[in-house]
Amino acid sequence: MIRKDAATTPAELPVSSKFDSGRVPLLFEETSPGRSGVDLAGTEESAQRAREMLGQELCRADIEGFPELSEPQVVRHFLRLSQLNFGQALNFYPLGSCTMKYNPAVNDELAALSGFAGLHPLTPPHLAQGALELMARLEHALAEITGMDAVSLHPAAGAQGELAGLLMVRAAHRKQGRICSKVIIPDTAHGTNPASCALAGFRALVAKSHRRGYLEADEIRRLLDDDVAALMVTNPNTMGIFEPEIEEIAAALHERGAMLYLDGANMNALLGIAKPGQMGADIVQLNLHKTFSTPHGGGGPGAGPIAVKQHLEPFLPLPRLCNKGGKWEFVDDRPDSIGRLRAFHGNFGMLVRAYAYILALGRDGLAEVSRRAILNANYLRKRLEDLFPSASPEPSMHECVLTHELEARAGVSTLDLAKRLLDFGMHPPTIYFPLVVHGALMIEPTETESRETLDGFVEAMRQLHDEALKEPETVRTAPHELRLGRVDEVRAARRPVLRWLQAGSAL
Repeated sequence: MIRKDAATTPAELPVSSKFDSGRVPLLFEETSPGRSGVDLAGTEESAQRAREMLGQELCRADIEGFPELSEPQVVRHFLRLSQLNFGQALNFYPLGSCTMKYNPAVNDELAALSGFAGLHPLTPPHLAQGALELMARLEHALAEITGMDAVSLHPAAGAQGELAGLLMVRAAHRKQGRICSKVIIPDTAHGTNPASCALAGFRALVAKSHRRGYLEADEIRRLLDDDVAALMVTNPNTMGIFEPEIEEIAAALHERGAMLYLDGANMNALLGIAKPGQMGADIVQLNLHKTFSTPHGGGGPGAGPIAVKQHLEPFLPLPRLCNKGGKWEFVDDRPDSIGRLRAFHGNFGMLVRAYAYILALGRDGLAEVSRRAILNANYLRKRLEDLFPSASPEPSMHECVLTHELEARAGVSTLDLAKRLLDFGMHPPTIYFPLVVHGALMIEPTETESRETLDGFVEAMRQLHDEALKEPETVRTAPHELRLGRVDEVRAARRPVLRWLQAGSAL
């Protein structure tokens, strides 16, 4: 936010005002010429050595106006900013479809073990047998959990796993002499699904969901022809419900030579309970950050393993992890593979965390994760149904999609509710998704939240509903308790203003 009396510039501020409790100083205001966070010999000889080591193209002259700060100043600045964030470690974070659950700290400690954290990606296989065996065990565990035959840990994230799967579909069809150009996706699909289709060279066909929120086999049969390569579907779907006709759909696809790609984004509802491989899936990608406790958000690193049935194993990306003579090694001699998708093989720290999570819980513990996630979602749905009815009459799985009439009754939108919820110290759920639900609130409490936390969320939502009817302006102008108030998000994106911040003001 910018001061309303923007005529006052940072240079005109007295020193004391830069540290008023209501305002965060910018680094540009704290700069002091010649100050440095690193103690380097300032000789031309040392500068020349640095240029030689880094390469002249990576070195640049001083940047005019660039802040000069000590290390404590930089640390304090970014730590201060981090404390302004809404994060799962500090707040309830019921972000539907993304499974923002607690990540056990012990997994971070295991990934930080020197033998893991210090392992260079170019370490020869004979010096990294322990790490390679861990990866092989994780592949085996994920194959067992999904009911598939083979797994690759290569993709860097769920979206890249999607791309890998669709490239494999294309390669497998071409191996059989078929050139297919279409992939069916539901109208409730994640946005990455049609994007991955386009990147893989397919055209997306949209399948309309039943009014109760799931796909019908008859709708898939209607769209099927010899030019359809696959159906790409999430199960449970983005309405938060299980696809009851999934096996019939898989059979219809296979009868026409098409494949079933199951997006595993919502595996947090299926662990130890149901396996995609037993539903007829040919491919399933897994988002380790959504289901297996690896860190989520911030741009990475991510991990999106892909699991396949045996007929697609030859097409998995390179390299493949194999055991030869009792030793683990990477193999590249696979002529049908779709090839390498990235520089190295998997984000290893994420793989350590996921394997630790699976080992800690075991078969029964993983099943308990899903049961509790389902219980928590249905608990919230039941407690809120009189004010925020469910968008589908079908039972919810790990998340529920709710709707409301407040926009028609009081001029209060779903966005307004989300902004006001921030004042209660809770992150809003996903809003306006899936797109087929008007004013959707997509809530995923996950298995890691207590009943007390869920009850607090229920009370906050009920208070929001009451405020919307009695004091709609309070909700429409929220948030009120944060450093930043309601901003013009469109204007901020198109005409950003990079100036110092002042609490309590608005754009």
